[in-house]
Amino acid sequence: MMIEVRQVSHPEAVQRFNTEELRQHFLIEKIFSPGEVVLTYSHIDRLIIGGAMPGADRIVLPTPKSVGTDAFLKRRELGVINVGGAGRVVVGDQVHELGRRDALYVGKDAGEVTFESIDAKRPAKFYLVSTPAHAAYKTVKIPHEMANNIRLGEQSTANKRTIYQYIIPGVCESCQLVMGLTQLEPGSMWNTMPCHTHDRRSEAYLYFDLNEDHRVVHLMGEPQETRHLIVANEQAILSPGWSIHSGVGTNHYAFIWAMGGDNQDYTDMDMVAMSKLR
Repeated sequence: MMIEVRQVSHPEAVQRFNTEELRQHFLIEKIFSPGEVVLTYSHIDRLIIGGAMPGADRIVLPTPKSVGTDAFLKRRELGVINVGGAGRVVVGDQVHELGRRDALYVGKDAGEVTFESIDAKRPAKFYLVSTPAHAAYKTVKIPHEMANNIRLGEQSTANKRTIYQYIIPGVCESCQLVMGLTQLEPGSMWNTMPCHTHDRRSEAYLYFDLNEDHRVVHLMGEPQETRHLIVANEQAILSPGWSIHSGVGTNHYAFIWAMGGDNQDYTDMDMVAMSKLR
């Protein structure tokens, strides 16, 4: 297991960060490592972000000291989306097969979690997001085709996209975790513009389905003090509630968004007029 702990950064401090400091605090460069579970514990809403990439052998979701309990799910819930080859997630004595872009919600106190690839030559890549939980909800598999989908944007503004909502009220019950996937169409590169903040919850982005020579320019920071990060394939961003979170790619791409905080209302956003951005 690999784990890194990230502290909270005040927006006034972030105004003085250079590029390396921004990357150190908000960019997670390694999500997937063959045969391992890689985790980042963020003090931003106590989010845990990570990846499990099993090979020939199954791997177990560990319980790092940062969690503070004797079992990972004792006071937490977990969202899983597979962005690799077909695999299995075993929760307690229940086996859940996840194809590419299938999701799984795992509730508080559900038991030990292990990950397997069906074909080690085409390993599964399980993206993981965990938030604190106050109640136990049932573990639910959400196939990609069962997600609630919303089509947004226009080709003329290069932001034609489909939002797939997996863990969200009306699809899957959870304590605070909200999680889904956005796919941009060919010829569209902008996501979430005009942008917004949502001070009542924080968010994490995993960018994926980018070729090796393509990148996403992720915009962050306060609306009047914007910053940017250059993000490669299968890298993630931590986005505090005071920060905008938008981006444009050198090609179309997909990203997984996950949120934790005071509410689960997907539309709870504080919109930012384009004229206010600096």
